[in-house]
Amino acid sequence: MWVWHHGRMAPEYRKPMRIIAIVSQKGGAGKTTIAINLAGAAEASGLSTVVVDLDPQASAKEWHDLRSHSAAPVVISAQPARLAAVLKDARDAGADLCIIDTAPHSETAALSAAKVADLVLIPCRPSYMDLVAMATSVELVTIARRPAMFVLNAVRPGDKSSPRQAEESLVSLHAIPVAAARVGHRAAFVRSVPEGKTVCELDADSPAAREIRDLFVLTCPHDPMEPGAHGGLSK
Repeated sequence: MWVWHHGRMAPEYRKPMRIIAIVSQKGGAGKTTIAINLAGAAEASGLSTVVVDLDPQASAKEWHDLRSHSAAPVVISAQPARLAAVLKDARDAGADLCIIDTAPHSETAALSAAKVADLVLIPCRPSYMDLVAMATSVELVTIARRPAMFVLNAVRPGDKSSPRQAEESLVSLHAIPVAAARVGHRAAFVRSVPEGKTVCELDADSPAAREIRDLFVLTCPHDPMEPGAHGGLSK
């Protein structure tokens, strides 16, 4: 049981909770990094947010345990079999947004998360091995029949060629769009975790923070029925 800190409207006037699943069968794709930082950006914008950590390693939950300065966003470590119950609790508690962080090499958990999502994000590094490994993740999303989007992650600053080639390859191989917002390979993502912070909290003006805000605006609108409609943050 948990309590969100934002004031809530009466249930009959509230918009439905938006669910974003972050899925990749490739280890090291950056799922947890994107999950916790998107959640932080959502909270900063006024969205009551919960992260459901389905990864047995519980990296998102461990990060949350370091957050002595803030209990938000809420992070719940759960088994896939408990996902429906956790989502119900989140709705009942008044959450605006739920982000599901999944484990690599776990098709059952990833498929369960994808099936309940309004949007599935598939992080992918712009490297040959990562691009090849996307086929299994795409197959899961296809089975789930949910809207999905690739997110190029760990893009090296100044490298225009690799992400462009990666985007062209993903578009040609899979019928899934690639997010215009890219996440860079930046030290801020590594430095923020031991402090229990997001990159926006570490340095709101950093390139990493701007990239996360861009991704948030693209994927986490206030209105769950209108992806990309959020206009509450300046880039």
